[in-house]
Amino acid sequence: MRRFMEITASGLAGGNTRPASLGPSTGLLGQIGGLQVRLAVTDDERTAAQRLRYQIFIAERGARAPDCDGGRDEDRFDAVCDHLIVIDTHRPGRDADNIIGTYRLLRDDAAVRSGGFYSASEYRIESLIARHPCKRFLELGRSCVLPAYRSKRTIELLWQGIWAYCLQHDVDVMVGCASFPGVVPAAHALPLSFLHQHASAPTEWNVAPAAPDFTELDMMPVEAIDARAALAAMPPLIKGYLRLGAKFSDFAVVDPAFGTTDVMVILPVETISDRYVRHYGSDAGRFAPAG
Repeated sequence: MRRFMEITASGLAGGNTRPASLGPSTGLLGQIGGLQVRLAVTDDERTAAQRLRYQIFIAERGARAPDCDGGRDEDRFDAVCDHLIVIDTHRPGRDADNIIGTYRLLRDDAAVRSGGFYSASEYRIESLIARHPCKRFLELGRSCVLPAYRSKRTIELLWQGIWAYCLQHDVDVMVGCASFPGVVPAAHALPLSFLHQHASAPTEWNVAPAAPDFTELDMMPVEAIDARAALAAMPPLIKGYLRLGAKFSDFAVVDPAFGTTDVMVILPVETISDRYVRHYGSDAGRFAPAG
């Protein structure tokens, strides 16, 4: 299950702050140098994002996703999702040919039209939403970047795009799955136990597993957890979520198709670290395109 997210908080808490310099006049959500982030707007761009996902998840990482066809990673959710794309404008050719990163964004209103959230196959996400009926939820997933572009600048630009998008849609809570490699949770006992001890979601935000193959994160006694070693063993994305202030469900779920051990990340906007507000700007203005 593919993967997830960052944003900042201040303007979202009030529900009315929007990025003044971003929007339909340019279509761009952010720019750093020759890289631009925006939503896919044509069928060619959406198809290119699916081909990039296939290249990373299937060809590079060996996933066995059943919905892949013709070199595309595609499922029934794609039609109702927004697809965030990063484009290298320094490369020749069409924008659709120069997509180097992507994220899939599924808002709760669109999830109703598609029959639910993608992550519902692993976690009982509906029960979480039912406990917070006045909150607007956004599921992020299927994130990937070409190997040559896996840098701080690219990730920062993806986060910029998500932040601007969330401001535009008054999102209150982000959810989604983040992955450890492999299908043996015990191989990640140290970092999973660290997440349980230091970042377990409180009861009102916790999510029970829906899939049969799950493991409790609480695999080691607290006195056996070396924090430095645990953080060193974590995928960079999960460490990033920790810095944001994200919390995690108490259960890891094995995704055999993608060959991963997944954890559910829960990030209410109001709990995001203030330093990310200052970094991106409460109106998503730091990396906004000029003009």
